[in-house]
Amino acid sequence: MAIFSKSNVSIYYEDSGENLPALLLLAPGGMKSSLDFWNHTPWDPREELNGSYRVIAMDQRNAGRSVASITPKDGWHNYIEDQLALMDHLNIDKFNIAGMCIGGPYCLGIIDAAPSRVITATIFQTIGLENNREAFYQLFDEWAFEVGSRGGTISPEVFDAFRANMFGSNNVFFNLNEPFLLNCNTPLLVFMGDDLFHPKSTSELIVQKAPNAQLIESWKEGEARESAILKCQQFLDLYN
Repeated sequence: MAIFSKSNVSIYYEDSGENLPALLLLAPGGMKSSLDFWNHTPWDPREELNGSYRVIAMDQRNAGRSVASITPKDGWHNYIEDQLALMDHLNIDKFNIAGMCIGGPYCLGIIDAAPSRVITATIFQTIGLENNREAFYQLFDEWAFEVGSRGGTISPEVFDAFRANMFGSNNVFFNLNEPFLLNCNTPLLVFMGDDLFHPKSTSELIVQKAPNAQLIESWKEGEARESAILKCQQFLDLYN
């Protein structure tokens, strides 16, 4: 168990610790994004990349075992700051990132904030805006109810402002404008999504716009799963 603290935030993380190229994992789960969600994914990078990469997995603020205060100005930038601060704490300058679900915008946000630090980004079924805003609001409200019931001191108005900051924009990735992709030269490996929260079109958009991105369409079961794991390992090895 490891805790990294800064100002009003305590971040729980696990670090495999080897002297190997670093890989920061950003878990699925929406606002509940915590490393335990990797246990329920089609395949877990912590297991498949064990021994090849130094894997750092974290609970995002107010998810899992991480805690932070909540204000009406909170938004995507707070999470990106936490993620970069954790890597600073571990004295890791350059690193790979892999994110699933909400981890997709987190990956892109880290690249936007610190492009020279990111070696590669692997993006599994990223979330995206496609006639589904109310579904994201509902998930946010479920998380807010759980967090609010623990503390009991956060007003509905604060949560409403936070929710708008997270999922109220018209950007397809919520946190970044689509033109960002045109200038994103970081090598990207994209695993396609295909459901309400992870639209196929969002995964395809990354590959269409980003100059150094490739798409894997099938990756969850059987031979496709085994092939996708191998392609991910080859992708990382190419750049590290």
